[in-house]
Amino acid sequence: MVTHMKTTIDIADSLLTEAKATAAREGTTVRSLVEEGLRRVLPAHGRKARFRLRDASFRKGKGLRPQVREGSWAAVRELIYEGRGE
Repeated sequence: MVTHMKTTIDIADSLLTEAKATAAREGTTVRSLVEEGLRRVLPAHGRKARFRLRDASFRKGKGLRPQVREGSWAAVRELIYEGRGE
């Protein structure tokens, strides 16, 4: 069983005029044109590629100071505060 829900949409006057003319020419309704358009567009929106974060990691042996290559937080903290007076 197909059910229908009434709704209101705001579209540009020129687009509505064109839709009414097309509907009259084709012997259909603006509602049918809107439904047809949505049926065509909605599946394409569901197929958008998932977001993938690019790999921005450092290449092994490049980019990181030797003191932090092992991932020691103490070494990183020491470098962050290096040269600051206490």
